[in-house]
Amino acid sequence: MDVTLSLPDAVYAQIMLAAEKARRPVEDVLREAVTAVAPLAGTAPERERTALAQMAYLNDAALWQAARATMLVEQRVRLEALHDQKREDGLGAGEEAEEQALLALYRETLLVRAQAAVLLKQRGYDISDPEQFEPLG
Repeated sequence: MDVTLSLPDAVYAQIMLAAEKARRPVEDVLREAVTAVAPLAGTAPERERTALAQMAYLNDAALWQAARATMLVEQRVRLEALHDQKREDGLGAGEEAEEQALLALYRETLLVRAQAAVLLKQRGYDISDPEQFEPLG
């Protein structure tokens, strides 16, 4: 379906610049941005919706990097330790806050990885091999 959309000059200029940097047509960048935000429209916080929509402006290399993003090993180990402690002895207020912050980071990381995979798929990449998403290094 085709839609005509009027944008402020400043917004259009930003989209044009992003499309040039990504070496992609403006229409593709806009389509991917709208597609990225649509499923989250009523569920994700504004900050997350904005960040995920802006991923459509990234070039393919940056998207592959985002698709491989992970929490730091220390963060994952700490989150697991907090889960174990919560199950065994419970958590104090500070530990509960730390666990919630680490869980939020975990969710954000998963959202970024998933959005990057969706955009790469839309750009024609075969993303069926899970090994493609292992961190490089």
